Amino acid sequence: MHALAPIQEQIREAAARGTPLQIRGHGSKAFYGQTPVGELLEMSGLSGISSYEPSELVVTVKAGTPIVDLEAALAEQGQYLAFEPPRFGGHGTVGGMVACGLSGPARASAGSLRDHLLGLSLLNGQAEVLNFGGTVIKNVAGYDVARLMAGAMGILGPIVEVSLKVLPRPMAQATLRFELSQAHALNQLNRWGGMPLPIQASACWDGALVLRLAGAEAAVRAAIQTLGGDLIPEDLAQPFWRGLRDHSDEFFLGAERAVQGGAQLWRLSLPQTAPVLNLHGEQLVEWGGAQRWVTTAMPAAQVREAAASLGGHATLFRSRDKHAGVFAPLSAPLMRIHQRLKASFDPQSLFNPGRLYEQL
Repeated sequence: MHALAPIQEQIREAAARGTPLQIRGHGSKAFYGQTPVGELLEMSGLSGISSYEPSELVVTVKAGTPIVDLEAALAEQGQYLAFEPPRFGGHGTVGGMVACGLSGPARASAGSLRDHLLGLSLLNGQAEVLNFGGTVIKNVAGYDVARLMAGAMGILGPIVEVSLKVLPRPMAQATLRFELSQAHALNQLNRWGGMPLPIQASACWDGALVLRLAGAEAAVRAAIQTLGGDLIPEDLAQPFWRGLRDHSDEFFLGAERAVQGGAQLWRLSLPQTAPVLNLHGEQLVEWGGAQRWVTTAMPAAQVREAAASLGGHATLFRSRDKHAGVFAPLSAPLMRIHQRLKASFDPQSLFNPGRLYEQL
């Protein structure tokens, strides 16, 4: 992997000088987490699929590979990334995808990015390549260190290569729309959750609930009859789900405008059975009620208190002011564990310092 050598040399030089490094693929998620600092460590040169076994449902890909390029290769074999990672205008890379740990609309049914991560390699603070996990589903064993990297924001080291589980595309798909308030939509989602229905994704916003069904043709047809609602033509439904996944639909564009005016976009993780949040501002509900997006100017403490009171937590997803901290505060014992992990992988604190938490 000839493109790796200059990256390793830059890490060694930074270690000798004590210079922090800002890991970057294509920079599509620079807005997420605390503000990046340090000398740029470019990873986009590590690009391409290392191995792909469609019959084994496993692909190994270099970290700088654009997600859209990986998905194009999978599509040729009728397969896909079932957790639907956001691609942010087509610029998102596989390494950034893992580092940020974000999943899309189908997460509630297909599982998260972390669930599909089989193994990876990364560079430590001495520029050594460390390998974790496996490249075959049945051989993944031992301590699940690879999944620590999902959502770690690169603070443990730059990811070099990733092995992922992939799945065949569903044979059939349909989108239904219902005119429902958020409270009624949450009640319906919880009721349907206890039924054998092929609900792959859901979104509730502005008085409407939208469901995506996916699976065998007979199962999708039967679910349409059972659920009712308005059947949305696929040429209209696909752009909606794509916009929701890539944060380019009306809700997220409105949120970006509001953030420029001083509001914040929050991402709340809650139990699916949590009631409607008593928060001012626009709300979008995904994952059967487990993910709530809120655009609001309310103080951070109130938003976090509201999430905690329902058994969840809140992440400051987009904001011009990040003094309140992006991620939910950790207890002292959990922070000590994070600090020990950071010291083990990156003893000089070279990689993305403060990007996850100020103390890291």
